[in-house]
Amino acid sequence: MTSLNVWDIHGGIHPPERKALSNRTPIQQMPLPAQLVVPLAQHLGTPAEPCVMLGERVLKGQRIAEANGFVSAPVHAPTSGTVSFIGPQPYPHVSGMLSAAIVIDSDGQDEWVERQPHAEYAQLPPAELLEIIRQAGISGLGGAGLPAAVKLSAPSSQKIRTLIINGTECEPYITADDLLMREKAAELVAGIEILAHLIQPEQVLIGIEDNKPEAIAAVQAAVGGRPYLVKSFPTKYPSGGEKQLIQILTGEEVPSGGLPADIGMLCQNVGTCVAIHDAVLLGKPLISRITTLTGEALGRPMNVEALIGTPVAELLAFAELDSSKLNRLIMGGPMMGFTLPSTDVPLVKTTNCLLASTLTELPPPPPALPCIRCGECAEVCPANLLPQQLHFFALGQEHEQLRAYNLFDCIECGACAYVCPSSIPLVQYYRSAKGEIRALEQKQQKAEHSKQRFELRQERLRRAEEQKEADRKARAERAARAKAAQAETSSVPSQDDPVARVQAQKAGLSEQQKKLKIEASMAQVALKKAEKQLAVHATAELEAQVAELRIVAMSAQKALDDANAAAPPAETATAPTLATNDAAKKAKIEAAMLRVQARKLEKLENRDAEQNSELSRLQSQLAEAEKALALTTANTSAPATKTAGDEALKKAKIELAMKRAELKKAEKAGAEEAELSKLRDGLASAEQALHDAEANSGKPLPELIRNDKRPVNDLTRTLKTDVAFARADLRKLERDTDSETSAIEAARTRLSEAERKLQEHTDS
Repeated sequence: MTSLNVWDIHGGIHPPERKALSNRTPIQQMPLPAQLVVPLAQHLGTPAEPCVMLGERVLKGQRIAEANGFVSAPVHAPTSGTVSFIGPQPYPHVSGMLSAAIVIDSDGQDEWVERQPHAEYAQLPPAELLEIIRQAGISGLGGAGLPAAVKLSAPSSQKIRTLIINGTECEPYITADDLLMREKAAELVAGIEILAHLIQPEQVLIGIEDNKPEAIAAVQAAVGGRPYLVKSFPTKYPSGGEKQLIQILTGEEVPSGGLPADIGMLCQNVGTCVAIHDAVLLGKPLISRITTLTGEALGRPMNVEALIGTPVAELLAFAELDSSKLNRLIMGGPMMGFTLPSTDVPLVKTTNCLLASTLTELPPPPPALPCIRCGECAEVCPANLLPQQLHFFALGQEHEQLRAYNLFDCIECGACAYVCPSSIPLVQYYRSAKGEIRALEQKQQKAEHSKQRFELRQERLRRAEEQKEADRKARAERAARAKAAQAETSSVPSQDDPVARVQAQKAGLSEQQKKLKIEASMAQVALKKAEKQLAVHATAELEAQVAELRIVAMSAQKALDDANAAAPPAETATAPTLATNDAAKKAKIEAAMLRVQARKLEKLENRDAEQNSELSRLQSQLAEAEKALALTTANTSAPATKTAGDEALKKAKIELAMKRAELKKAEKAGAEEAELSKLRDGLASAEQALHDAEANSGKPLPELIRNDKRPVNDLTRTLKTDVAFARADLRKLERDTDSETSAIEAARTRLSEAERKLQEHTDS
């Protein structure tokens, strides 16, 4: 079906088309290059992530990079070969900067990976069909490069009423879509059917400018009786803009700052539709595209279907470039394209044209002059903006005014700069201003994010501090309640309670009782140690030793029991005394807590009024607590006074311990002999002072018990070590259920031999 019901847009221009240079011959097939450079960022959004290794052989159509996020697209190998490099490579951008890419050395076989076509796509769920398009790496082939799956993933609240297929190709020189519609009209319509099945629009409109009669006829023939409207409209630049095409075909306008989906519209380029056909019906990912090679510097202008990653230099050589005529090499058209800094860059998914122009064909613009406010730029602006005002605001970096005048509605078509009599590069100013605003927005977003993180952290720390303070107060209250309960229930210990009886009697032990208790404990320890050895090695000698130690332990315990029975019972503290002591402890704790809180506030340099008030309150409470503590301490019975001899004895012991520690430290550090001699003299003086203090203290001298212990020589120590290791190895083997019997027997033999040698050495 064909409809003539079209609308006009504001402004627009009619530059020389120059399309006849390249649309006279069929699409040519580019020979297979020896090397392909496949960039990872061929679309809007996040670059893809490599999923192949250096040196790996890949097949044609194999995925070599995964999509890294929702707004991203995978990348596939354009041919079979070996991955020779992964890293920065030349990239088609006006800056000339390098970009991450995967380099594939072709093996010439062009061997395909196993493909999975879906002829019965109508039976698939929409989500699965959308995933097939996503995994094919299809991005918009009209120039912007937005991943097709992202554009097709409209929210359920946005019902798409109209699907618009863009076959306008309004920019001069470019004829890639024209030739595609002529030669692949059937594939185009099949791709439209897939999109219509996926989004279920109410109508499908195919827009083509009237300067492409062959394409219009081919598409109309392919549509046949399908309910798709083919709309032909007068040629005007930039009719191919998404918002402009919607207005031409439907008469509706996309609101400022909005998207076509906001009014129920969805636009797709004809090249994208053919790529969707290849992905779904043939199982082919997007690894090639049709590109226009044109310009007067080429001997054979044409449209060529080339693999993604083909070097631009080889494409130009295929079109017979005359380097002597070449002035500027432009990727894209003369209105919205950009000059390539080098021919080493590769072909990417968004490369719809390579324009090799001569100096006379595209002469450099004259120097810019001041704006004369003629208003011609406003008359041709398709977005109905005020370019001259935007220019002034961009010069002054008045970002708020630029927003108010809808800078971001500018599609950068270049119509304003084309008609400017002052030759002002207006689009460059707008691009720069947009970049500045985006950079400021990103900084503001980062600053806001950092602020939120800081505030959340401060709130988290405040809650943690409050929790700590609450826990501390709770612990203090529990401790106070426990002490109060202990003070209330404390009385004369019951004789039926063995723990209370022992605690009450512990303080009343005499020196003789303490000595006997220590001897009984040591005898018990020696007996238990000998019994353990006897359990492991039952020898006659050990049995005799255990029997002797058992007699010694029983004698020591009997002597201790007799001494305890003969000693008078120790007087226990009365209930009032215990209660007074607990009250004194409680008062000390309360005073210490108040003192710590007051010191915290005193350390603050700049205290506010609330903190000063809190400090005054704490100081007054501290004074009352100290008074209560003094009163409680006065009511407590004074401890038994120590004699001067006891103090001197204690001081002498401490001095001796310090001198001994100093000497050991110096010996470990390898001090000189003179210093060691001085320290030894000091130790001897401290020992003599301790003897004098013991003599003057009035206490009985400690009984010196000497044990006859023979020194252990090196051979004995070695034999004992061998016995210990042999015993450990045997135990380890016995515990292990997987141990072999021969290994256990060998370990036992080794242990017996080690014990025999030790016994022979001990008896000798």
